[in-house]
Amino acid sequence: MSNPVLHAFFLGRAFAEVLSEKVEESLTNALSELGKFDAEQRENLRQFIEEVQARAESDVTQGNSSTTTTDNGSPVDLQETIDDLRAEIARLKAELKNYRSQKA
Repeated sequence: MSNPVLHAFFLGRAFAEVLSEKVEESLTNALSELGKFDAEQRENLRQFIEEVQARAESDVTQGNSSTTTTDNGSPVDLQETIDDLRAEIARLKAELKNYRSQKA
């Protein structure tokens, strides 16, 4: 290879081939990592949805029993609580009516 132009041509061609292979390899790796990331995120989302659905189902089951628990963990009968609140409202209405009638 005494001809410098011929030498430069083969050097440039080899450079282009190696560069092309490296770019192709890098692109393939990047797309592979992107695919892995996408699959992981889809799996995380699926697990999150399952957890939300399980909690909702648990809440529905607890709601059907008409009992729940207070902050300290003791059970509370929801119907009893509703009845107590209605009774308190009725007492307050009666007191308000009595107060208004005394003002008039």
